Amino acid sequence: MSNTVRTRFAPSPTGYMHVGNLRTALYTYLQARHDGGCFILRIEDTDQGRFVEGATDIIYNTLRATGLTWDEGPDIGGPVGPYIQSQRMGLFKQYAEQLVAEGKAYYCLCTEERLTTLHESQKAAGQVGHYDGHCRALTAAEIQKNLDAGVPYVIRQKIPDTGVTSFDDLVYGHIEVENAELDDQILLKSDGMPTYNFANVVDDHLMGITHVIRGSEYLSSTPKYNLLYQAFGWAIPTYIHCPPVMKDAQNKLSKRNGDASYQDLVAKGYLPAAVLNYLLLLGWAPAGEEEIFSLEQMIQLWDPARVSKSPAIFDPLKLRAINAAYIRALPADAFRRLADPFIDTAVHREIDRDLLCANLQPRCEVLEDIPPQLDFFDAALPFENTLYENKKQKTNADTAKQALAALLPTLTALSSWNRDAIFEACKAKAEEMGAKNGWLLYPLGIALSGKARTPGGGTDLAAMLGRAETLARLEAALARL
Repeated sequence: MSNTVRTRFAPSPTGYMHVGNLRTALYTYLQARHDGGCFILRIEDTDQGRFVEGATDIIYNTLRATGLTWDEGPDIGGPVGPYIQSQRMGLFKQYAEQLVAEGKAYYCLCTEERLTTLHESQKAAGQVGHYDGHCRALTAAEIQKNLDAGVPYVIRQKIPDTGVTSFDDLVYGHIEVENAELDDQILLKSDGMPTYNFANVVDDHLMGITHVIRGSEYLSSTPKYNLLYQAFGWAIPTYIHCPPVMKDAQNKLSKRNGDASYQDLVAKGYLPAAVLNYLLLLGWAPAGEEEIFSLEQMIQLWDPARVSKSPAIFDPLKLRAINAAYIRALPADAFRRLADPFIDTAVHREIDRDLLCANLQPRCEVLEDIPPQLDFFDAALPFENTLYENKKQKTNADTAKQALAALLPTLTALSSWNRDAIFEACKAKAEEMGAKNGWLLYPLGIALSGKARTPGGGTDLAAMLGRAETLARLEAALARL
């Protein structure tokens, strides 16, 4: 391989995209793009017990929706495929057996019963459970005899008994681990399948991965990874371990605990670009005060040295604020397209949707905020006349009766029914009465909606509801005063 930076995102198809996984994908993508490198998608599907039908498509669709396009992957191919781990099974055994032949790994013939007894005795003695190296001392003849007899085996890595394994991480710095603390990890399981750690190392080497970006939970496994790289004589990649994404100070964010996935957030009306922007900041800090970045800006600004060591707390309010900024910045037609499905759940009559959306866009932070604002459109809401009371507008039930009594004939006489015509007629009536616009229009909004807060003022509501419905609601409101 050349000196080109090559990163990979290697998710397991086990369900919806967890936000922590998407953050890893983002950082991995940014590392490749910032350095003009190659971003690879690899599907790690060897844990068939957790495989979820359709989850691979969720991975594809999520990455595409957020703009994290890959250069090599299962669907587009590339020079080092296949890019689905289950399709690479034939090559792992040969690498494990290569280490055995070189004395760097060994066949372990221990039964489940022996291992269970060993771990129970270690636990009783207050020790951390670990493999005791029992099969390290077997002779070649003993091993061959058992293999010929079809005795099940695993292949274990031969970890040095002494010395230190160290590595440098771009986030956590220099880390050293005593080899005596490391277990002889299994490389090949009794069913011939590789373990996650072993398959990862082999695949990363064969795919020329130069930078490995993953969660800090893998820090403790990294010395074993490095011992594998050294055993094969392969170049060790640059490591960038990211802090965990936490629900709060004690609990990690987890889909298993019912925490929101990327798909959940989109269903609620968070915009993909806003979610991605928020995830950038979830464990990474920009140099300045600005926090709203396009993907292109993220690529330019990316610096792994600015990834924090501290756990990142998922802050829903911060996500809402960022999403609100993205919603405000949308072109009107784009907001209308996104808002329509949410409007459809609450409004089942003909209204001026362009006018509605012009009022909604500055009034929602997340698209799911829309339906609760529209509950009065299909049918007038019941309300108490005390709702007309407003100190700022100097209104109450008595003044509302005067205002609505003046507005009903004014609006009835209108020849043209649109927002501007309605507003000009109301404005003229207020001037004629020597009243302020708010004094006249606040009661109009209450009469039409039954709510103090609505997506638009009284004249906008009248334009959206139409002539017949507006006049009918005005008459009903007057009858209650």
